Amino acid sequence: MKTVFYYSKIREYLLSLDKNSSAKSFRQIRLLETFGNNLGMPYSRQLGKNLYELRIRGQREVRILYCFHKNQAVIVNAFVKKSQKTPKKEIEIAFARISSLTPI
Repeated sequence: MKTVFYYSKIREYLLSLDKNSSAKSFRQIRLLETFGNNLGMPYSRQLGKNLYELRIRGQREVRILYCFHKNQAVIVNAFVKKSQKTPKKEIEIAFARISSLTPI
């Protein structure tokens, strides 16, 4: 399955993380490309209707939010998780970006 970034700043953000977190993030994205919507816990989890998170564990908890659109995974948001719950603001950003994608 092809993986695309909603916009290039998300990719740049992931590259700007420390070397270890960045490498783990792109490794997880490759897993998503390989397994698609069959990727499950502990790597991926559904947050809402057509919204999923890649869970990067380590010194820094990185979350990559994505959806499926036209037979590809679209990465719509990424952030370093600082609390136990996924911040509502980050989820709202992701849903806003998903709603701006053209219908299938």
